[in-house]
Amino acid sequence: MSKKPDFVITNMVASASLGLELDLYALANKIKEIEYEPEQFPGAILKFKDPKASLLLFKNGKVVCVGCKQRILIERTIDKTIKMLTPYAKKILNTKKPKIDITNIVASANLGLELDLYKIAYKLKDVEYEPEQFPGAILKFKEPKASLLLFKNGKVICAGAKNEKEIRIVLDKAKKLLKPYAEKPR
Repeated sequence: MSKKPDFVITNMVASASLGLELDLYALANKIKEIEYEPEQFPGAILKFKDPKASLLLFKNGKVVCVGCKQRILIERTIDKTIKMLTPYAKKILNTKKPKIDITNIVASANLGLELDLYKIAYKLKDVEYEPEQFPGAILKFKEPKASLLLFKNGKVICAGAKNEKEIRIVLDKAKKLLKPYAEKPR
């Protein structure tokens, strides 16, 4: 039996509601880690060095957190954000611990196959490949809903999965689907 492809999580995207009503102008003036340019984007950006993460902050207290590689780091970042912003909140709407929803996980893996991307793009229907634009092909899965960036050397980047189980399912499906298009070792 072939070994399951291992993967490394490189980024997680999560959303939550802090339970705070925020004045983004005031926050940007009082906290140096916050940038706010409403003519370019309706949210403010808060950057942390530890854990290394960025958050989009919105007036209604909703946030999007990017950059963490583990759920525990997302939780710590959200807690740190609440502690930092509560003294400046226009209104405290809720003091319950926020529900964190992971919306996207990005992971890298190696399928252990040399891939013929031209053949894969020609034979499989859910593949986009434009080598003049980008050296990788995109393989989309409907169940679970995720995409793989495929490279000739068998390395892949998975995006769109919501948990580690979905990443494993997509990698296993990809390996089975792509094995017939692997280049034979010379």
